[in-house]
Amino acid sequence: MALIVETGAGLSTAESYISVADASTRQASFGNTNWSALTATEMEQALRRATDYMVQTYRARWTGYRVTEAQALDWPRYAVTVDGYTVDSDSVPNTIANACADFALKAAAGELAPDLDRAIIREKVGPLETEYSAASPQSTRYRAIDMALAPYLKGSSAMAQLVRS
Repeated sequence: MALIVETGAGLSTAESYISVADASTRQASFGNTNWSALTATEMEQALRRATDYMVQTYRARWTGYRVTEAQALDWPRYAVTVDGYTVDSDSVPNTIANACADFALKAAAGELAPDLDRAIIREKVGPLETEYSAASPQSTRYRAIDMALAPYLKGSSAMAQLVRS
């Protein structure tokens, strides 16, 4: 199945912020040979996983607003200003596309948001004893799911800007 790349039109079927060709050009320019060793299908899959990760991680933190309710991804956006310049609301900035390519390289090597488990400080073999770090979660956390739900949960990773008067 061909990868559907967001063009800045707010596609309802978009699956990635960057094409395989553009991601390959970026990875080649940095000498990342692990990327070129992948098949086209593996590259597409990695880009889909990277885009999903970006949506899950940053959805509540992007500046501006999605252009349409129907668009599949968080970009394009309007009311975004970077370094004093307004970002076109019919585009996906190069920085966003490049981040997607970089996350895809990592996604090709393994899980971007693996499930978390408690950190063991001490483990005694006989009789068995396990001591968990005080800073570790009390139970296993499923980060990928948490991040996917974060935009819908109060008190989650959504951030507000603090302005002093």
